[in-house]
Amino acid sequence: MGSEFSAYNQKSASRMNKWVQAFMVMVLLGALLAIRFFEEALFYDPLLLFFKTDHTTAGLPEFQLWKLLVHTAWRYFLNTIVSLAILWVVFRSRSVLKFSSLLYFILFIVLLVTYVVLLESSQEGAHLALFYVRRFLIQPLFLVLLLPAFYAQRIAYKH
Repeated sequence: MGSEFSAYNQKSASRMNKWVQAFMVMVLLGALLAIRFFEEALFYDPLLLFFKTDHTTAGLPEFQLWKLLVHTAWRYFLNTIVSLAILWVVFRSRSVLKFSSLLYFILFIVLLVTYVVLLESSQEGAHLALFYVRRFLIQPLFLVLLLPAFYAQRIAYKH
């Protein structure tokens, strides 16, 4: 009877851990949504309104480059911290966290340099590349790519 009770406790604890894990992921997703919902109040980004309008024929609005870069980097950092926390909660793996951290850092450098070049060389109506590079900097899109990739890797590794 003792071993049955112990097995029952382990299953119960496992179920409870799944509930706690799901709750933590929901809270962290809420943090990502809050970053998005309060973007206008939290970040300097004159391109927010620009890309919501017909930007295909207009030139870029006036902006302060360094202020824009600092706020874009801050937003990327916040999204990265929350995204890494989600990856940790879901996978509980140091290797996933280390690899993801390195990937986020490398992609940040590449995207930020590309972003500056596109901002400085922008011509009227030619903003599609700028739009997508900016989107990767301000949205947690890497999380959307990494979660299923690591999940698929975990399943493949089990077999």
